Amino acid sequence: MKVTTVLCSIMVAGASAFGVGSMSSFTGSSLSTDMQPTYVSRSSSRSELSMMRHRKKVAKLGKPADQRKALLRALTTEIIRHGRIKTTAVRAKAVRKHVDHMIELGKRGDLHARRQALAWMYDKDLVHSLFEAAPDRYSDRNGGYTRVLRTMPRQGDNAKMAVIELV
Repeated sequence: MKVTTVLCSIMVAGASAFGVGSMSSFTGSSLSTDMQPTYVSRSSSRSELSMMRHRKKVAKLGKPADQRKALLRALTTEIIRHGRIKTTAVRAKAVRKHVDHMIELGKRGDLHARRQALAWMYDKDLVHSLFEAAPDRYSDRNGGYTRVLRTMPRQGDNAKMAVIELV
């Protein structure tokens, strides 16, 4: 009988260390005996999986496809109009391909190339002047019609900036 009371007192003392209201030795906070599973939910605006974009060449620029296309068309038009613009480095690298393509179309000079350029660029008169000047200006060059020069980061958000210009 004496042995059973000693064993019961040891078990009660041991069980009280993990009971409700007892203090955890690690955190100093009380332990709960709630055995409800806790689920960690991520609050994400997207419902699809985010996979790695291996071997994807298109820079998404943080925009949906229609806005990205409009941005690239506007940048292409302005580079050909002014010869040089200042933009972010990622946008400059993305628009370089389209500017080179427009100059290639201008060098070709046929009707189909002219219609393709008119479909991409916003200014009709600019397309006509491009088709007049491009064969003379770029006749000896087979590509690489643009140059991207990195400049100082933008003041507000420290984004990498670049100047893209026609060669």
